[in-house]
Parts: sequence; structure tokens; C-alpha cells
Amino acid sequence: MQDFSAAAQYALRFINQTSRSVFLTGKAGTGKTTLLREIIRTTHKNVAVVAPTGIAALNAGGVTIHSMFQLPFGGFLPVHGQPPHLSDTVRFETKDTLVRHFMLRGEKKAVIQNLELLVIDEVSMLRADLLDAIDYMLRTVRRRQIPYGGVQVLYIGDLLQLPPVVRNDEWNVLQQYYRGKFFFHSHVVQQNPPVYIELDKIYRQKDDRFIGVLNNLRNNVITNNDLKVLNEFVQPGFDLSKNPGYITLTTHNHKADSMNATSLTELKGKEHVFMPDIVGDFPEKIYPVDPALKLKVGAQVMFIKNDLSPEKKYFNGKIGIIKSLGDGEILVHFPEENVTIEAEKYEWENVKYTVNDTTKEIEEEVLGTFVHYPLRLAWAITVHKSQGLTFDKAVLDVSHVFMPGQAYVALSRLRSLEGLILLSPMRMNGISNDEEVMEYAKRRAEDNQLEQSLKDETLLFTANFLKDSFNWNRLAEEWQKHKMSYLGEGEKSVKAPHRQWAHQQEDRIYSIIDASQKFVAQLQRLFTQPEPDLAFINERVVAAVNYFFPFMDALATSLYTKIEEVKRLKRARAYFDELSDLEELQTNSLLRLMKSKRLMEVVQSGQTVSRETLISPEIQEYKSKKIAAIKEIMKLNPVSIIEEEGEEYERYTPKNKVKKEPKKSTLTETFELYQQQMTIKEIAAHRKLTETTIQSHFAKLIEDGKVQLGDIMPEDKIRALKAAFKDFKDETLTQMKEKLGDAFTFGELRLYKASIAE
Repeated sequence: MQDFSAAAQYALRFINQTSRSVFLTGKAGTGKTTLLREIIRTTHKNVAVVAPTGIAALNAGGVTIHSMFQLPFGGFLPVHGQPPHLSDTVRFETKDTLVRHFMLRGEKKAVIQNLELLVIDEVSMLRADLLDAIDYMLRTVRRRQIPYGGVQVLYIGDLLQLPPVVRNDEWNVLQQYYRGKFFFHSHVVQQNPPVYIELDKIYRQKDDRFIGVLNNLRNNVITNNDLKVLNEFVQPGFDLSKNPGYITLTTHNHKADSMNATSLTELKGKEHVFMPDIVGDFPEKIYPVDPALKLKVGAQVMFIKNDLSPEKKYFNGKIGIIKSLGDGEILVHFPEENVTIEAEKYEWENVKYTVNDTTKEIEEEVLGTFVHYPLRLAWAITVHKSQGLTFDKAVLDVSHVFMPGQAYVALSRLRSLEGLILLSPMRMNGISNDEEVMEYAKRRAEDNQLEQSLKDETLLFTANFLKDSFNWNRLAEEWQKHKMSYLGEGEKSVKAPHRQWAHQQEDRIYSIIDASQKFVAQLQRLFTQPEPDLAFINERVVAAVNYFFPFMDALATSLYTKIEEVKRLKRARAYFDELSDLEELQTNSLLRLMKSKRLMEVVQSGQTVSRETLISPEIQEYKSKKIAAIKEIMKLNPVSIIEEEGEEYERYTPKNKVKKEPKKSTLTETFELYQQQMTIKEIAAHRKLTETTIQSHFAKLIEDGKVQLGDIMPEDKIRALKAAFKDFKDETLTQMKEKLGDAFTFGELRLYKASIAE
């Protein structure tokens, strides 16, 4: 495990070895985003990430709540009956009306059915009624009347930042059902409180005096001494024009936009406009930045993303000055370090979730990409948009704070007090935080409570996982339903010839139900002992898996064979879909049986439960190897099938999926495709990126020595570039392009420059 704080490690372990939902919070700069990436990288569970808004979802690498759960916009009342119709602008759904939206496509339904961990990022913005709507949707579609239909939920966010938005006319109705608007006021959370884990190791600030002030401000206990400390930095007449490198934090968009526009206009020189490269499906409503980036030499800008390369040349919020501009090149200078770097474009992905038909793992499918410079003008920014950013120098005007916690959000952007300028003295009025949030914060668990809870919840998770792994009642019921479905079929129907086969499979599953139920009862007795004997339970689980696996394996093999047969028949689409739904449940039951053996071994030995310890190649490759073997047998023993129809009924096969493994860097993905002999054009099409973007990847790969220029560029072109660069003396590529005209593209110049870099 990486160098995470004790609280972060508890969060990781609660996610991987319990079913308990978790609220993960922490002050600004405590590493919530970093921990989320680690959770997704290491979890053995099928995970999906959602957020209340499109931008928040994009930044978290997920999708919006409304698109994931097919929820209409409007309020939700957690009752049955007709909703009140108040006006054209205020609408409510109830359980009866909301259920109409749950008619899911097979692909979306498969994601919901296979979901094990739901991450809700920026939960401070999530309304109580929307969370209850999510709960109701999951219970309904998964057909399990337990919280979230059995899905574990990780709520992430700082409740002292952006609150939910509820209009007064909506609240007039909602207050009849809810005590408050925050996510913890929802019925599902009130009845099933998550474990409350707060990250407290601050990475952004190192100044103890500043940290103390921020903590007091956050906790509504700000003292006169704290105000005295802050007011040391009041400079009402501070002249921004004579102090470059400072960004002004304002309370309203129009003020920030006006300051940036005015400052840009005052600069002499040509204005350059940079537009994004958009490929595939990337709706305008989720654009992460303004599409038109207007810059001049001398403009103050900031990066809005961290540098993902090992060099870490910039961070989210680092401010610099534009030194040089060209159509394909932006150079940014950092005066204090006297360093100039080339700004590189960032790739945002619009994704959707799908289920891998072979492994039953939830994966991402890239629908489209938005590639742009991660820069914005930085003379001013709103406090709202500054969330997640880190500044070395900032000018704050907190005299008109319009929301609880706004002063805390603004001040906590800074690394230290040394970079702080206040335009007016800090006063007590208007900076207090929401009392309901402060009250909820008292539920934070202490380390000794977390340790005991983790121990108890791990044992409960293990017991329930094992009992569910050997409980095949629902599977047997589905096989029985399938057998009964043949009763209404005529002798000439597509299904009729397979009636006897269905009877045999139902007999096979029911032949082990009694024995499996007895084993589940034994597990229940063993785990309810005061001190369960994990070594003995492990022995029993190994014996049970060895006994039941041949039965489940035979069922799966027979079903895969039947599907391979049916998918090649004409006019058998409905039958294929019916068998595929059954296969979803059968494969999941079998893979879970295999996982149960590994889980018990891991828990009994005291290892950490994670993707690495729980998911084996044998589990991942089970279905694909089975089907490959079945196809070989069918080739040797052909039956009356129609081969040319073979692709007609393929189950979900989305393109451009990202396999569920640790998220690779964009360079690594491009390099691996290059190793598969793909051209730049083919890589661009596969990854839904432009060829220009892929060329920039190759420039980095050439710099890193992973690719040779001669591998991707003809020799005559290289000779011509060598001659052109003969007198190259630290010019920018923009200057080179102006000098050489159309003899070379910007991409070719960049590739050659990379090859001669020291």
C-alpha cells in the first residue's frame, strides 16, 4: 500500500473487505482525489463513478447521476401516489411515476445488475431526494429490497464546500418529507448511516499557524486571534498590475470574467484563439473548459490540471505568463523559478459503462474525447471555480461572502499565508458554516472505533459473500422459468427442439440445491460463533467448492454451447437474448463460487483483500477459454448451423473499451497500440483522438527513447528536417514554422525536435 495516512488506509480496507458504505471527507488539500484513484486501481469490486454535474463527473472520470440511473430532472418524493403538480418549473416524481423510467436497455441493465461499488463524488452537491431516487432505482432494477439493492456506496466530498441547490418553491414541498437538503438527510442514509472517515493529513499547507486558522474557520470557532493573524495581510490599495503572479478570488462570475477580459485587452500584441480537438460524442454541456481559449503574449494564465508526466512541471492552479504563441505551440514562463515550459494539451474522455461479456466486469467505453490546453486566464477566478486548485499567491475580497463556508474555501486554496492579500479586513459576520453540516461532522469515527468496526464488518462481509456464493435459489428459479417458457411454444418454433435440453439443465441445478442450502446453514452457524474458527471455515469452503464446482461448470459449459449453437440460427434473436440473460446469472454465480475460495484464503491468512489478491487469471479467463474450446469442438463436429449468421446476435461488444486494470497513462496506451503495429492514423481512430494529438504522444515517446524517429518517418523527410534544423539556435517551433513555411507540418517539426533533444 502506498504512503497513505491511517484514515486513507482505513477507507481502502473498508471498501475492499466490507459491504459498509463509507463517507470519505476531508479538508481542502488532504488528497481525496488521489485516494479515489487508488481505490479504483486496487478494488476487486465492479465499480462505477458518478457525480451530480457533468463537469464534476468528467473530472472524476465517471458519468452523471442522471445518465447512469436514467432519472428525470426534477424533485423526488419518497412515497407512492400521484405527485403534486405545482407549476411548469416545479415537478416532482413519486415511486409510482419514477418506476416508468426504469425500462433499461440490456446493456444498461447489465451494468446495474453487476454493480458492486458506487462512488458518488462531490457529494456536497447531492440533494437528499435525489439520493433516495438512486436508492429506489437500484432496489427496483436489482430486485433486492435492501439499501441500494445491495450495492456498497462510497460518498466523497467536503460538505463545507458547494451545497445542494434547492429552490424555495421546491423546498416548500420537500420539507414535508426531509429535515434538510444534504445527502445525509436522505431516508436511505438516515436508516443506514455510512462509516464516517475524515482525511486529516494536509498536503497543501505546511504552515502550522495557517492550518490552525483554517481549522478554526472550518469548525465555526474562529477566534479574535485568528482574525488578527489574517488581518495582518490586509492591503486595500494593492496594485495587481505591479504585482504579477497574483490571482484575484471574487464571488461572482461577471466580476472575474470582466477582470480577465479587461486585462487581456490592455495587453499589446496579436490575440491568438485556440480551439479544442473534439472527436466522437462529447456534448457541449460537459465541455470542461471554454472552447475558445483567447491568449496574448504577456497574459497571466494558470494550469487547471496537474502535470501527469514524471517531471511534474506544473500543478492544478500554477500561475505563469505567456512567453510565446504559435498555432501549435504555447510557451509559459514561471518568473519566480525563471523556467519556461511548453504547455501540452490535456485529454478529457466522455465515457459510459458497459459489462465485459466474458469476465462480467464493468468497463469504460470511450464515447468521445475533448483535447485542449489545460489553461485559463488567471487575473481573476470565482471562489466557486477555484475548488480543487492550489495557489501560491492570491488576492481575496471576502467582504461580500454570499454562502456559508465561502471564506474557508477561498483561503484554503493558498499554500501559505505568505501569498495572501486581503483587500478588506476579515469580519465575523457572514463566514459561518452550515450548522447542520457541523452537527453531522461530529459523527466522525475515531481510530479505535474504525479498527473494531473494520474487524466486525470484514467478518460480516466474508460471511455474507460466502453464503451468497452458495445460495443458488434465484438461479434455480430462473432455470425453472426458462424450462416453463417452452410450454407455450409450438413444435415448429425456434425453441422447440431445445425443450429437452432445458429440462436437463433444470434437473442439474435442482440436484444440488438441497446440499447447497445445508452448507449455507452450516456457514451461518460457524460465523455466529463468538470467535469463528477461520481455519476450519477455510477447510469447509475449499471442500464445498471442490464438490459443487463440477456441477456449476457443467451447467455453464452446456449453456455456452447452446448459445454458440443458437446464435448461428436464423430468426432466433429473441431466444438468444433469453439465453444470454440466463447466462449472465449463471456465469456470475460460477465466478463468485471461484472467488469465494480465494476470499476465504485471503481473510484466513490475514492478507489485505484487494483486486490483486482476489481476482486470478483463472477467474478472468474462465468463460473465454470455455468458449474457445467449445468453438474448436464445433469445428470438428459440425451441426446443422448457418455460419454466416454467426455475428448477428453478438451480445454487448462495445469498441474502444478500457480493460479493467490499473489506468494507464495516455502515452502508455498509444505506445502499446504502436507495438501492435498500428499506424498513427489507426491509433487515432481507435482512441478517438486526432492524428495531431497522437503525433504529440510520439514526440514524447521519442524523447523517452521508446520510439525511433526512423520508425515513423521516411528517411528522405528526416534528411530534409536535419538540413532545416542545421542552424537551429533555441528558436521556438513557432519561429521555425514561420521561417520554413509549408515545407513541414508543425507535427513533423515537433517530432524531429524531440529526436535531437538532449
